[in-house]
Amino acid sequence: MNKETEIKLRASRETLAALQTHPLLKKRSKAGWETSELFNQYFDTEARDLAGAKVALRLRKDGEQIIQTLKSRGQSVAGLSERNEWDWYLSKAKLDLKKLDDSCWPAALAELDKKQLKPIFTTDFVRQRAEIAWGRGKARVVIEAALDLGKVIAGKQQEEICELELELRQGEPEALLELAAELAADLPLMPCDISKAERGYRLFDEASYGLQLPTPQLDAEQSLDDAVAAIGWFLLGSSQRLAEQYRHNGHWRLLVDWLDCLVELRALFGSLGQAAPRASTSELRQVLDALLDDWRPRVLAGQADDAARQDAPAQFAAELQQTRWGRFSLGTSRWLLTRAWTSARTKRGDRQGAAALQSWLPTFFAEEGRDLQLKRYQQQPEDLAEQLPRLERLLLWLHLARGTLDIAEADRLFGELNKLAELAKRPISPEELEARMTQAQIIMSLKPWKALLKHG
Repeated sequence: MNKETEIKLRASRETLAALQTHPLLKKRSKAGWETSELFNQYFDTEARDLAGAKVALRLRKDGEQIIQTLKSRGQSVAGLSERNEWDWYLSKAKLDLKKLDDSCWPAALAELDKKQLKPIFTTDFVRQRAEIAWGRGKARVVIEAALDLGKVIAGKQQEEICELELELRQGEPEALLELAAELAADLPLMPCDISKAERGYRLFDEASYGLQLPTPQLDAEQSLDDAVAAIGWFLLGSSQRLAEQYRHNGHWRLLVDWLDCLVELRALFGSLGQAAPRASTSELRQVLDALLDDWRPRVLAGQADDAARQDAPAQFAAELQQTRWGRFSLGTSRWLLTRAWTSARTKRGDRQGAAALQSWLPTFFAEEGRDLQLKRYQQQPEDLAEQLPRLERLLLWLHLARGTLDIAEADRLFGELNKLAELAKRPISPEELEARMTQAQIIMSLKPWKALLKHG
């Protein structure tokens, strides 16, 4: 068994061609590019039992070699994946079911009759691979870079494969993100954690590509630093899966949810005070703000205008031809993996980062709640939009951490604040101004709101 650690980056044909001659890869490559054709047949049952157990089984023909591979359930977050992999070299292109014993076969499939396994789709592609030496100080790092171009074929349906795959051969996972970030600085590369197998299953069933990552389970005694990491990985991973699926099918709701993830990431960066010095998020905020400046108006327009919705897929495709989405995604992955916000902060920042949520959150809510100045916006509802960033910070933590608060009706408070934030986004009209004043009064009268303001 081997542990596979890799990152997949969706690319265009033009980007793959540029990567072949990229100075960074050329300089670091030991022997240049080696080209091979890979023919892959995936197997499952009629009921897709292997897919349900997050297992992929394939036969690969690589030149004269026949390789049977089983990949088990692993973890894949924000494009960086780790999973267990078993390889067996066979003498003929036929599954050897005897290899699939208890040493590798998941317990969840123990009762499955393996004779039901049959071919379901193929992934055939040309791979150009090169071994890259990527030094990190005195640590030796070896990464295999693979440029894959081909097709996933399931019955009469097919989808293009066009991606850069970076697999860690030796060293720490951070090196993959470092190399990917260097390449994404001037080439449009889109991190995505959909495997070739998942693409095959998606051709059978759109819903098989799960968009919803498990919501982080925060607890009151968890440190702020640990909560930031859990929330950050969840939002980034979700945004990437939503971007991949919207690119694939153009369903409007996916774009709305993608933007919501970006809004919450921006709120996370802005809510941490000295626990995450502004310098640690400066580059990320710059790119993220540019994305939000472009996509907030488009999504808002699309909520009421069907023509704007129809234009959005082409605009999103154009976005992916730029570098900023890839740069932001990879930069945030590195920020989370290394916990970059914890370096170069003050002792007070260290104390805040180490504080339990049950002590940090009440102070955060009390300070932000008082600064929201709801009474003022009852008198000046036309200015409420200036408080949208603060509302979004409050909503982020109420969304994902309200279960750690010792207050009643936290769910209702979240819902009412969300209504106020939606009103703050809308164009001003007499009706909207009246709605803003009414909604502010509703929130001020809520017991959980009054309870939050008492803390701190």
